[in-house]
Amino acid sequence: MPKQRPRRTVLKSITGGAAVGLAGCLGSESSVSVLSAGSLAATFEDHVGPAFKSETEITVQGEYFGSNAVMRMVEDGTKHPDVVVSADATLLRDRLVGTHTDWDVEFATNVLGIGYNADTAFGSRMAAGEEDWYDLIRETEQGDIAISNPEQDPLGYRAWQAFGLAEREHGIEGFRAEVWDLVEQVAEEPQVLGGVEGGSRAGAVVYGNMARDHDIPFEPFPAAYNFADPSLADHYATAEYTFEDGTTVEGRPILYNATVLDRADAPENGRRLVEFLANNPDDVLGEAGLATADSLPRAHGTLPDGLTI
Repeated sequence: MPKQRPRRTVLKSITGGAAVGLAGCLGSESSVSVLSAGSLAATFEDHVGPAFKSETEITVQGEYFGSNAVMRMVEDGTKHPDVVVSADATLLRDRLVGTHTDWDVEFATNVLGIGYNADTAFGSRMAAGEEDWYDLIRETEQGDIAISNPEQDPLGYRAWQAFGLAEREHGIEGFRAEVWDLVEQVAEEPQVLGGVEGGSRAGAVVYGNMARDHDIPFEPFPAAYNFADPSLADHYATAEYTFEDGTTVEGRPILYNATVLDRADAPENGRRLVEFLANNPDDVLGEAGLATADSLPRAHGTLPDGLTI
């Protein structure tokens, strides 16, 4: 069983749009198409893709969006990937299992917090460590702190849930509503840190690996609302976000999972990639800033013949 993977700085950035691809021809016998949560853009482009290509001679062709958007693209037929990867395991299971696939594999975890530019007023005070983030964020100007769109992906709705849990944890009445009026929602998850890197924004609520991807300082939230501790699942579930369509999602630990779609063009390559994610060397996902618990990898449903985790 994999052990806790080290978290090391990654000195690379994702500066392109939501769709980024490695070399290769989509749909060829030597490639596999991936539609993934945007928080894993650099993970696939800089780490998983090259390592998988070196081991298998199969090229990863990736596109990256918020996980909600990923599920919607599969459901409405806008995209036809071989492999789908979600930043919320339950989201993939609720939306795709039974209609587009019958199984999935959980393979990694992450941590929520604030990535910031140390050259800004907010960032310099964060770096000094003399004041709490929740006091500092209330003193920012509208738009100084970014979050991703909660209607599009879990990173955005986890920010809402974290603000609510922080309000309770620290006894700050009205904190979530106050902060929600201050933050700027960024449409595409891979772009949420763009302004922070350039200094036009002071910080953003992101996952730890995203801050490492962009080589910026990161302050993880406390365990009570960083969604990184599986033992606090019941506590996280007390926070909710209600979408514009009226559906509600409970807070839950961050778990990445992957599956191969029933109508995949390259199902065998897809299964090999999912197996690679589940059994990768520590220096692949670990180098990308992700981690896992002793319980991972973990399969749900009946895995296809030949896929071993």
